[in-house]
Amino acid sequence: MSAAGPEAALAAALRDAAALIETELDVLLPLPDGEERPLVEAMRYAVLGGGKRMRGFLVIETARLFSVNLTCAVRVAAAVEMLHAYSLVHDDLPAMDDDDLRRGKPSCHKAFDEATAILAGDALQTRAFEVLAEPDTHSDPEVRCELVLALAAASGARGMVGGQMIDIVSEGKQLEPPVITRLQALKTGRLIQFSAEAGAILGRAQGPQRHHIAGYGRDLGAAFQIADDILDEEGSDASLGKTAGKDAAQGKATMVAVMGIERARTHAAHLASQAAAYLDSFGAKADLLRALAAFTVSRRS
Repeated sequence: MSAAGPEAALAAALRDAAALIETELDVLLPLPDGEERPLVEAMRYAVLGGGKRMRGFLVIETARLFSVNLTCAVRVAAAVEMLHAYSLVHDDLPAMDDDDLRRGKPSCHKAFDEATAILAGDALQTRAFEVLAEPDTHSDPEVRCELVLALAAASGARGMVGGQMIDIVSEGKQLEPPVITRLQALKTGRLIQFSAEAGAILGRAQGPQRHHIAGYGRDLGAAFQIADDILDEEGSDASLGKTAGKDAAQGKATMVAVMGIERARTHAAHLASQAAAYLDSFGAKADLLRALAAFTVSRRS
């Protein structure tokens, strides 16, 4: 860890990872000359030039624990960011959360139109799986297949999309904390957990090491979502880069709604600490991942 302290070291590492991912996304999404060009323009608009790239950073950092080639890790990180961007494009649509602002700029359906935004989300999702399956991502086809299978499980009906469905049908309802925990684990946590596990998959990690990385990703994802709920309550459109206060306005089921802000904040901090504890066996190599857990619950955007 840098002598400047864990926060400064993490900030620098996040910037470096974001730059690598941005360059890779630019390469993986070239603009064609044909009639489909507006589609790719919308895809690039949705995924380039914004976001913390936390999920991509997780891929790169966990891969580093297992001495994975950086080029391979960055490709997987870019695929994860494409999948995440697709989810945001669709989440912002009028039929879903109906949000006009994302990452400080007009949502994709506002910058283009609804039909183009839907297609851009579809294409970003399929491109993510295409990248994972390509030989340049890893020389071992079994590793590539495991990445594809794990991301599909994390993002489909038993993962992110299933969580989104529960979120929609739960609007305006009073849910118990265990139900909210499951909702958030699916909607947000599964993709974050995959991002952590992807590095372990690339590095062919087995047994306890794989278990520890999965536990870290799971608890980090839970802490991240609660911190997001708190920011939605306390933040502004400018600081968040998206519309603040929508959870309460739409009657969303959140830990903040059930626990109140202070109890939710304490719970998120506990989850972040629990996530960091899973990294004990990795020693100093995991310092940036520990710092990320702390940052997740202290961030202001």
